[in-house]
Amino acid sequence: MKINIEDFGTVSIEKSISLEKLLELYPRNEKPITVAALVNNKLKELTYEISENDIIKYIDLSNTDGKRIYQRSISYLLVRSLNEIYTDIKIRLNHSLSKGLYFEVEFYRPLNEQDILVIKEKMQEIVKKDDPFIKIQMSLDDAKEVFSKFNMQFTKELMEYRDIDYINLYQSDWMKKYFFGYMVPSTSYLKLFDIMLYDNGIILRHPTTASPFEIPEFVESPHIAKVFKEYEKWAEIMNCNYVSKLNNYIKKDSHKDLIQVAEIFQEKKIAEIADMITKEEKRVILIAGPSSSGKTTFANRLRIQLMANGLKPVTLSTDNYFVEREDTPIDEHGEPDFESIEALDLDLFNTQLKEILQGEKVSLPEFNFKIGTKEYKGKEMQIERHQPIIIEGIHGLNPKLTFDIFEKDKFKIYISALTQLNIDRHNRIPTTDARLIRRIVRDNNYRGNNASVTLNQWASVRRGEEKNIFPFQEDSDVVFNSAIIYELAVMKKHVEPLLKKIDINDKMYMEAIRLLKFLQYFEVIEDDSLIPNNSILKEFIGGSIFR
Repeated sequence: MKINIEDFGTVSIEKSISLEKLLELYPRNEKPITVAALVNNKLKELTYEISENDIIKYIDLSNTDGKRIYQRSISYLLVRSLNEIYTDIKIRLNHSLSKGLYFEVEFYRPLNEQDILVIKEKMQEIVKKDDPFIKIQMSLDDAKEVFSKFNMQFTKELMEYRDIDYINLYQSDWMKKYFFGYMVPSTSYLKLFDIMLYDNGIILRHPTTASPFEIPEFVESPHIAKVFKEYEKWAEIMNCNYVSKLNNYIKKDSHKDLIQVAEIFQEKKIAEIADMITKEEKRVILIAGPSSSGKTTFANRLRIQLMANGLKPVTLSTDNYFVEREDTPIDEHGEPDFESIEALDLDLFNTQLKEILQGEKVSLPEFNFKIGTKEYKGKEMQIERHQPIIIEGIHGLNPKLTFDIFEKDKFKIYISALTQLNIDRHNRIPTTDARLIRRIVRDNNYRGNNASVTLNQWASVRRGEEKNIFPFQEDSDVVFNSAIIYELAVMKKHVEPLLKKIDINDKMYMEAIRLLKFLQYFEVIEDDSLIPNNSILKEFIGGSIFR
């Protein structure tokens, strides 16, 4: 039979074999660890049996789907190892942190460095055993019995909201677990990992798409870790730290109070930031964060809180300070790099910002994007001594942006949607997924882009964030979490129709399917009028007073 393999073209094989066996016949030399494949544009595990005329593209750790599969499998390995070493231990995958995964551990005593050595040795031992991950399809009722046996009550509760008859579990030796998504064929694939003590648990370190051959260097992120911990504690107090609990709110029609409490909680945080700025008499407020974090709404709500404190804030847009089109820097692909900080006229920006702070009247430029040049149309700015200036943009925290401004005058805010809701104890909701869903809805509503276009752009957007935003997040004075605990129950009805329009022949089809499967866990909040019109969510779904 004939098949087509990326990098090899059309080849002939005698009989149907698994993707894993095919990989042995046609090895991918000097490539990252291969963990899955696209077969006719559908994601398949390596245990999948190929058929005549299949078109095969292998997925490795340089691919986002490959990273997810590896993360999932290595998490299973850690959970199994801990349960084999200790009795009465509970482990919960909380969130990503410092290019790894943070697991909170509940045990009768704190873990220590000797424990880490023992756990790592156990994980390496299981890797060497090459135990298979066996997919088991069972009825929902049988699966619930397994969940009860293995103390997976939140997973069991979650299944009450799934309109299905069967479910897939994975078994490795004695342990059966539910994991959202595919796994590697066996434990021998999981050679690249490390673990370390952190706070009340363990950080599981692994390769990333940017570093697929090795584990990247650990970089401390205390600001982000603190915010995650604070919001997770709040979610526990609200009894809404798992999707099943959010669904319970909706089913019992008590989500109206949850919406109001969540919004008031965010407003209090914004008010606290405004009080800090007022007390410290900061003149330049710099706001930065990754795509779809809600920067526009946050900046406006902060402006209003500062006004409530008796201040008269003004805003200055970096979008009007691009260099002339012919002076735009070029990226590694030979294309104009508009996201580079060098694409801004930093000298002019700093000169004018300094003059404004000194109370001078300044003629401001307006950038004409059609012809690629700055124009002066009579717009001026002059402020009083105590008026703060709000500057929002992707380079807000980069010291190059305000190189000529005194540090004592700056107040730096990093904003991101740091999801505090988990699917269950061992399945998290990635922060990037929540932001991606926001972006799909916003791009459709305001930019005329369909879901396929947005999904296709996402990898480039993420690379830009890694380069221009994330390196400076820990330099901020405060971190604001724009995630809203109920938001995916609202976003579901807005994003599902957009994802369903993506055709099977579209290269974004599998990503659309992944997101649709993920959203099946959520009950829907139908009434958008329950959401205040100054909510960050309204920036994406429509109806915001700030648009």
